[in-house]
Amino acid sequence: MVVALVTAKTKKIAIYSDFKKSLEISPVSDDLTLHKDEDAVRESIKNLLLTDRGERLMQPNLGGNIRAMLFENISPGVLTMIEDQVRTCINLYEPRAEIIDVIVTSNIDDNVVKIAVHFYIRNNQQPISVDVFLERTR
Repeated sequence: MVVALVTAKTKKIAIYSDFKKSLEISPVSDDLTLHKDEDAVRESIKNLLLTDRGERLMQPNLGGNIRAMLFENISPGVLTMIEDQVRTCINLYEPRAEIIDVIVTSNIDDNVVKIAVHFYIRNNQQPISVDVFLERTR
């Protein structure tokens, strides 16, 4: 007798899910559509990094607070501070992700800082990446 092991991966069950920011409704089920697994964690990391501290009610310490560093003179020291802040924010507030690498680059002429976060989801060993662009508009 052979017993098949049923796991979330073989049964195609979403382990992680979050609502989409647009709150769009699925035409099939009349429910809110969801981000699942990799998309949910990717969107969560992006939201964390783009949230400033004090922006969320009742959670004053939540967020990456990296927009505040955009108005500093962009130097290798500031890019290292942004990288450290990104690592700290993800380690504190996103337990589903395990960071592989964080790469922060800047283009001084365009006033843009690009943050590339490479990570694993805790239950999956496939590397995932998310890119966040920060831009000064003043």
